[in-house]
Amino acid sequence: MFSVIFPGQGSQIVGMGKDFYQNFIEVKNYFERANELLNKNLTKIIFDDLNNELGQTENTQPAIFLVSYSIFKTIVKETEFNINDAKYFAGHSLGEYSALCCANSISFDQTIRLLKYRGKAMQNAVPNNEGGMVAVLGANINNIKKILEENKDKYSCYIANDNSIGQIVVSGKIDSIDFFSQDLKKNKIKYIKLPVSAPFHCPLMKNATNEMKSIILETEFKDPTHNIISNVTAKPVSNSDEIKKLLIEQIEKPVRWRESVLNMIGSGINQFIEVGPGKVLSSLVKRIDRNINSNHINTLADFKNLSNDRS
Repeated sequence: MFSVIFPGQGSQIVGMGKDFYQNFIEVKNYFERANELLNKNLTKIIFDDLNNELGQTENTQPAIFLVSYSIFKTIVKETEFNINDAKYFAGHSLGEYSALCCANSISFDQTIRLLKYRGKAMQNAVPNNEGGMVAVLGANINNIKKILEENKDKYSCYIANDNSIGQIVVSGKIDSIDFFSQDLKKNKIKYIKLPVSAPFHCPLMKNATNEMKSIILETEFKDPTHNIISNVTAKPVSNSDEIKKLLIEQIEKPVRWRESVLNMIGSGINQFIEVGPGKVLSSLVKRIDRNINSNHINTLADFKNLSNDRS
């Protein structure tokens, strides 16, 4: 049994999806529709990024979804591999929206619209450069929780992503991130400050939650055709009302990716197929369990290998 997984922010790269765009008219149509819905030339931003706009959250989120969705639909239409035989669909943060759209819970147009507002809301929730994130490497999550708890009077930082064994991401205001980083150094724990402009998936995103709540609630969701693994609970969800509730919570709650993968493996999944730019998630899967098969499809060569292997 296999699961399909969709990447989140950080997987973007200039030129992503271009080989699909050049070879499949349907993909070109998706890109043109996205340009129309966003009232901007997202295609040019993705393929050229002359003004460093791809890294702006309001562009990154719809761009990654657009590429992921385009590749997924091409697999469905152009290969004999039935990707819809997957037991679960899952995505990392904004990737959960890709999962929901590919599982027919929300339409393409709705997803672009939601991510347009979500990207702007998250980008504007905290003044630019007042918040940040740091990736903690090689540490046990309980040790990080202990450091945060013991120093809660000194600074306020929050676990934002539990990505894999030995990779945890922490969010906070810049001064808190600096104090936290000093404590990591004292404890000889490796870390990398991430090039982001906001502290995602923590209570500092409260303004974004408030802004997105009404937009999500007024959007029509259907029960998905596949169980979706929620970032908030790390468990399957298939009820549209519950999905809405969890998407609202997701903005401030940590992404429980490690637990999500372990829960899917525990239910019999032995292969993960990452659809979309990069190979971040398939790499994380291998770190979580090296015995599990993990593939990524983000180029025409990957797509052709899938066609040859599966058809």
